[in-house]
Amino acid sequence: MTKIKKYRLTHRTALLISSIFIAMLTLFTIPKSHSDNYAPQQGDIIFQTSRSSQSQAIQQATDSVYSHMGIILIKNNKPYVFEASNKVKYTEIQNWIDRGVDGKYVIKRVKAPLTDEQKNKLFNTAQSYLNKPYDLTFEWSDSRQYCSELVWKIYSNAIGIQIGQLQKLKQFNLSSPAVKAKLTERYGASVPLNETVISPKAIFESPLLVTIKQN
Repeated sequence: MTKIKKYRLTHRTALLISSIFIAMLTLFTIPKSHSDNYAPQQGDIIFQTSRSSQSQAIQQATDSVYSHMGIILIKNNKPYVFEASNKVKYTEIQNWIDRGVDGKYVIKRVKAPLTDEQKNKLFNTAQSYLNKPYDLTFEWSDSRQYCSELVWKIYSNAIGIQIGQLQKLKQFNLSSPAVKAKLTERYGASVPLNETVISPKAIFESPLLVTIKQN
């Protein structure tokens, strides 16, 4: 092999290695939140770790990092998080994300694609809960709503899909000091252990959902 051929081969090899290195460097330096093309859809479900005073108790009782959630609804061609916070309301997605710990979140979607009719039913059913007060005592009624209850009931009442297994309050871990303190604050000495509850964790772990974006 002549010196010229050897030089060309070595030069091509160096260029190839350099290209692979640059590609790998780009892959690992692009933030995950900017590396996909997520397009919000009616009915997507978003989870975060809340900064609220009850977040630690919810996390410890359910053994989950996620303590708050909402359903993404498209209104006037703009996506919002429809959530139960101080009341049931629409919140701009970025504002909702910024409220969470470290801006971390996960978005999930039902595996079976929703029809346009189902999406419309989700949106219309959600409106019946708008402005309802937040449920501090986690009662299974429609007069007040907490975050995971709102999402579960919208899906169940609108299109008959029940995302997450319902539980009784007594099935959670109620032994930690943070949980005990919150239970005493909300119920006093009469904790409704047989109250039906749906947790963010139960919905998060539902086999009906698939993760489509996280940060």
